[in-house]
Amino acid sequence: TMTIHSEEHIVDVHVRSGVYSSDTIFDYTHGYIATRLFSRNACFIMKIKKEFIPELREIGRLAFERQTMKDVYSPNNVWAQFQAGNSRLGNLEDWILYGKHIENLCTGLPLYQ
Repeated sequence: TMTIHSEEHIVDVHVRSGVYSSDTIFDYTHGYIATRLFSRNACFIMKIKKEFIPELREIGRLAFERQTMKDVYSPNNVWAQFQAGNSRLGNLEDWILYGKHIENLCTGLPLYQ
């Protein structure tokens, strides 16, 4: 499921698929994406790169197309591959940088950038 909070510039994406379940937050105000993988009990954070990540208003349109047409091809599909490296727990400076929504998602989990 996807929830778009236009006034806060936030997109919440919840994937419920057993072992592959995850929650993702696109925080356009702070410019970061955070994905919490439940099977790994970890949070992966990456900077939003405008050349690869659709703008907030575009995500809603793409989601609507996908839902109504099921097999619509779009050149704006978003795929990310995370490679685990060194992790650390977030601190105050991280939460100021990443914002409150990502803090709520990732507090107490190892962070990978």
